[in-house]
Amino acid sequence: MVPASATLTPASGSAAAGETATESRLVYFSSISGYTRRFVEKLGVDSARIPLFAYEPALVAARPFVLVLPTYGGEEGRHSIPPQVVRFLNDPRNRALLRGVIGAGNTNFGTTYCLAARKISAKCNVPLLYRFELMGTPEDVALVRQGLEEFWTQQSQSRP
Repeated sequence: MVPASATLTPASGSAAAGETATESRLVYFSSISGYTRRFVEKLGVDSARIPLFAYEPALVAARPFVLVLPTYGGEEGRHSIPPQVVRFLNDPRNRALLRGVIGAGNTNFGTTYCLAARKISAKCNVPLLYRFELMGTPEDVALVRQGLEEFWTQQSQSRP
């Protein structure tokens, strides 16, 4: 398994001082609970984590990526997108390289299940590729792994 920081490099190229650039095709956010991190680790693909704390260097994507994130805010849906993800996507360099979204959620929250991923998909005009509950099932892991391979193959064939 590739550690989440495998493709992180100190500020260079597209990143400035106080930033960390990543070549990972999978970028994710996981809170302290670690549910999303555990799901991503099960995928066994190169990934980079959006920093949890503001004092950590900001993450800057250096190539197209898919974003994996949980939904916050419960049934109301307010503040469903983690503020760390808002900060990450407010950087035009990151937003320009976003190619798809995968959402984590809890079906107990009904209509707000994976709301953060649905909002980002709509706002950034990228596909919502998959949704899974909590840490995902083995079937979710297999489907996402296969789906990502197919997605990146399609992306490389459709871009010059």
